Amino acid sequence: MAREPLRSTLLDLLGRGDDSHPALVAPDRPDLSYAMLRHNVVQLASQLHAAGIGRGDRVAIAMGNGPEMVIAFMAVTAIATAAPLNPKYRADEFAFSYEDTRATALLVLPGTQAEARAALLPGMQVIEAHAQPNGTLAFAIDAQPSALSPQPSFADPDDVAMILHTSGTTSRPKRVPIRQRNLATSAANIIETYQLGPADRALCVMPLFHIHGIVASMLSTLASGGTLICPPGFDALRFWGWVEQYRPTWYSAVPTMHQMLLARAERNQDVIRNNPFRFIRSSSAPLPPVVMERLEATFAVPVLESYGMTEASHQMTSNPLPPAPRKAGSVGVGVGVDVGIMDDAGTMLAQGERGEVVVRGGNVVDGYENNPEANASAFSAGWFRTGDQGYVDAEGYLTLTGRLKELINRGGEKISPLEIDDLLLRHPAVAEALAFAVPHKTLGEDVHAAVVLKSAASEQELREHCARFLADFKVPRQIHILDALPRGATGKLQRISMAKTLGLTL
Repeated sequence: MAREPLRSTLLDLLGRGDDSHPALVAPDRPDLSYAMLRHNVVQLASQLHAAGIGRGDRVAIAMGNGPEMVIAFMAVTAIATAAPLNPKYRADEFAFSYEDTRATALLVLPGTQAEARAALLPGMQVIEAHAQPNGTLAFAIDAQPSALSPQPSFADPDDVAMILHTSGTTSRPKRVPIRQRNLATSAANIIETYQLGPADRALCVMPLFHIHGIVASMLSTLASGGTLICPPGFDALRFWGWVEQYRPTWYSAVPTMHQMLLARAERNQDVIRNNPFRFIRSSSAPLPPVVMERLEATFAVPVLESYGMTEASHQMTSNPLPPAPRKAGSVGVGVGVDVGIMDDAGTMLAQGERGEVVVRGGNVVDGYENNPEANASAFSAGWFRTGDQGYVDAEGYLTLTGRLKELINRGGEKISPLEIDDLLLRHPAVAEALAFAVPHKTLGEDVHAAVVLKSAASEQELREHCARFLADFKVPRQIHILDALPRGATGKLQRISMAKTLGLTL
């Protein structure tokens, strides 16, 4: 059953950790206890208030991963709305984000983000976050003291805590306002799914401008009283040293990151054996079953694939911990979320039938901001339409058969690219694979694939491998052998735009 929205704020979540327990640890930084973190967050929120920033104001944050980003995010959301942005954006991208979110301030580290500063809109304040010797933060704000009440008005559960954009791969990005109660509910769902508690130590490798890292790694850990290990970002070489130093009990990542770690696992067997995880989590893109098999064989722990979206404050379903079964190729069951399958007309379909995946629960946002057309198509009778195709089996496990926009429609035959990805990855020469649609004059679309190799193989050999296991209409008509596959900012492969990237247009 769907969990009712928790009447909690992110500041409330920080109150659950034991005062002396380490909340934040990071390389070359002092550990920060829960008592120190809470005190620093309230102090910084009060400083923002004194500068005229309060409830309803949007503060853009352009910072890389680290304790500074965590503290800054928690401080902004305690009193206003955070708009976390990819710090690698160009000036035009920053300018679009500032204007679209109506940001009134930019929060950065000192001496960084020349592009973000260059794109400032008239009237925007700059706030610099200065790391202190004891691990806390101090803000330097280029504004005159405000005439507001000396007592800050902290956020309540219905306030918008964070505003993010959808990816916008096929249309203008939509603004997703995520309320305090949505995030608190999602964190509670994740805590329940993985039985998180104070003994857990999460290694945060996902970027903290993305819903996956913010909710799955950061908020769920802090809300459970655990310890967040927050290095500067994902680094497949330094990962093993962090595991050895901090002994994390779990981490969450996208499949691309898991594959990069697998490529280096052989030379780090001692680290794996001496510092076992409790589980490994995968989300934000389909995890090919062969990658799950290799991860479990390498790390000897359960690998749990989950399914999340920005509009659901991240997690919607997940494979459960043992002794419950985890199913390769499935994204698991809803925890605190209702999951259904709907047809185009809005009718709920029976178990086993394929259709559009729909969800509802306290983690799902109320709607897009100022976008009635998008809301009319995305929300139906209390359900959010995910845009993904799938089916639910007799045990309630959801299997995704493809993003509706990514399914390949070859002469009326609907082909899931995920099946082709997994098959190509099972060839011993293939390191990475991505099947995608290309325009075709008579069929509408045809099947192509792109691969990165780890040993020699010809296109003909790879097509013959596919032909041994796939119906002829599913076999890629061309396989492009590349040095690298294009990825988005979070490491997600760019399937929809692949044909255009390779110049495969009519």
